[in-house]
Amino acid sequence: MLMSANDRPARLHYMANGFRVLAPGDHVLCAVTGERIALEELRYWSVRRQEAYASPEVATRAMAGR
Repeated sequence: MLMSANDRPARLHYMANGFRVLAPGDHVLCAVTGERIALEELRYWSVRRQEAYASPEVATRAMAGR
């Protein structure tokens, strides 16, 4: 039986120029807002903190200490 990755959060390893999927899923959650981010729309993350952000404004807020 094949397992579907639909409607499950993915577990990712964030790197400088992309990310690697460690556990399949179709989205991640923003570390600041908790907003659901589809993997196809994921553009902002922190390599050092290993967390995703929903927008550049949220990423800036996170880097400034939330």
